Amino acid sequence: MICGSMVALVTPMTLNGDIDWEALKRLVEFHVEKGTASIVAVGTTGESATLDCDEHTEAIRFVVDQVNGRIPVIAGTGANSTREAIELTRAAKSVGADASLLVTPYYNKPTQEGLYQHYAKIAESVDIPQILYNVPGRTACDMLPETVLRLMNVANIVGIKEATGNLERAKHLIEATPENFAVYSGDDATAIELILLGGQGNISVTANVAPAEMAELCRLGLAGEAEAARALQQRLMPLHTTLFVEANPIPVKWALAEMGLMQGGLRLPLTPLSSQYHDLVRQALKDSGIA
Repeated sequence: MICGSMVALVTPMTLNGDIDWEALKRLVEFHVEKGTASIVAVGTTGESATLDCDEHTEAIRFVVDQVNGRIPVIAGTGANSTREAIELTRAAKSVGADASLLVTPYYNKPTQEGLYQHYAKIAESVDIPQILYNVPGRTACDMLPETVLRLMNVANIVGIKEATGNLERAKHLIEATPENFAVYSGDDATAIELILLGGQGNISVTANVAPAEMAELCRLGLAGEAEAARALQQRLMPLHTTLFVEANPIPVKWALAEMGLMQGGLRLPLTPLSSQYHDLVRQALKDSGIA
């Protein structure tokens, strides 16, 4: 089981929107050096929706090759077409990913039975550990706890990224699932509380700019050191909130460019961070102790 701070890695791009492979190499090394437990390659923060299938697979392969076995690589392979999700998950397995992360189908608004069949079909089709991903604020699709509890018994489904920020729901899932089924936070602002409830870690946007700090936060939480964990969480809270002043990953990509780690390229329909927020994000980096 993968535990700790898992970065929802951005896909660095040049200003014209091409993938910046040298910057991606630098980011991978940055995370390995700073103690990130696992890299999520081409998840939703990685702009998976705007990469074509060849780019998607090549970016995962590139991260796997660069990591070279030092930490696990989780591939974002979700789609709102079950067939496409199967194809992406097969491709991720073929290039050596350790697991896959599958966001709920967006826009389609499937029923709970449709969600069950979607995930069961992917798990049946590809023999790789698979993590469910529930983020209804972005997908307009909420996978209810009872559906998760059905899916936990399906071979190859090993956990869930629960990004609702609802700690009562998280507590219910943690208590109702076996120890070998991981419940991860997907909401930085509430992640430490989920971990202290018994969760296994956090799939994080903030970790893009604060990998060492998020690794330490998760370490403290997993060790049950609540007071120290909450103190660190309080210091990082300006980042947790400010990195969402516009749609993710707009602010975090701007912050990484400000830190000199990459250019600030995005693909339409995403646009650069509005100038009115520049000083706000700079101040959040400063207040959180990020150089």
